[in-house]
Amino acid sequence: MELELRHLRALCAIADAGSMGRAAAELGTSQQAMSTQLHRIELHFGEPLFERKTVGVRPTRYGAEVLARARDVLARAEGLGRRAVEDASPRPVLRLAATNSPILSGMVGRVRAELPELVLTVSSVYASSQIVELLEAGGLDAAIGVDYPGQELRHADSVELRGIVTEPSFVALPAGHRLKHRTEVALADLAEDSWFITPDDGAGWPGVLYAACEDVGFTPAMVHEFLGDRLQLQDMIADGLGVSLVQATTRPIPGVIVKPLIGTPLWCRYLLAWRKESVSDEVAATLHGAACASYRDLIAKAPHFQAWAARTYHGTLP
Repeated sequence: MELELRHLRALCAIADAGSMGRAAAELGTSQQAMSTQLHRIELHFGEPLFERKTVGVRPTRYGAEVLARARDVLARAEGLGRRAVEDASPRPVLRLAATNSPILSGMVGRVRAELPELVLTVSSVYASSQIVELLEAGGLDAAIGVDYPGQELRHADSVELRGIVTEPSFVALPAGHRLKHRTEVALADLAEDSWFITPDDGAGWPGVLYAACEDVGFTPAMVHEFLGDRLQLQDMIADGLGVSLVQATTRPIPGVIVKPLIGTPLWCRYLLAWRKESVSDEVAATLHGAACASYRDLIAKAPHFQAWAARTYHGTLP
């Protein structure tokens, strides 16, 4: 099979949608046709590009590398379709990736407004350890990743890290949960609940959760491994299928409530990582400033987080 741009677009659509069905709908084809096309593409590359999970798909390590390069090729191909200004220099391309983070959307909009000359391509890479590997190998220029207090991400000297925010982890419950009237929830009180837990992120998760549970005397009784979009997770919580740790700024859908954990036993740091060789200090500062501003917007839309911060920090956000 000769690889074409439409094949690269299909790979990116699958990665962005997180499932074959949603990608097929976006591209106006059937799920069977999309699966067949992916199979042919994977035969071309000689190994799987996506892991098939119970709910959706996610890129393999090799698949993430292919996706990063595919987005670069597509961005450059799109540039060829525009009429170039005579003697104009090519627009620089910055390859940005992110783990599951609501910071991304607001950040990208700000960066495009502040650096209009920059062609920004965005991809999803779940594991922060894989993000670091891609940066070190030159497959990415910058990314939003995560780590945990005391378990900071290791990286080569070619990569720089800068924290965006360290926030507490909250818990999402069905609106009819037995603890719905509590202002804050004790982790130990969730010992008998079913849990939705995302897979190993290479940075310490879910080990930090299991350690926190062990500290209060239990191991989650039933675990559903989940790596889908955040709204799909909330739909299942609303249906009473389980509980899950979520980001403190999560906006719950009807049927879901978000509560702080007593004593804030779990924290997560969101960070900007970039490859020093390909990202200037000025661009890195713009990326970091945009990410921080995006997070402040999320706080403004999360009354449960504001109430927790007011109680914890006596009316002043940290």
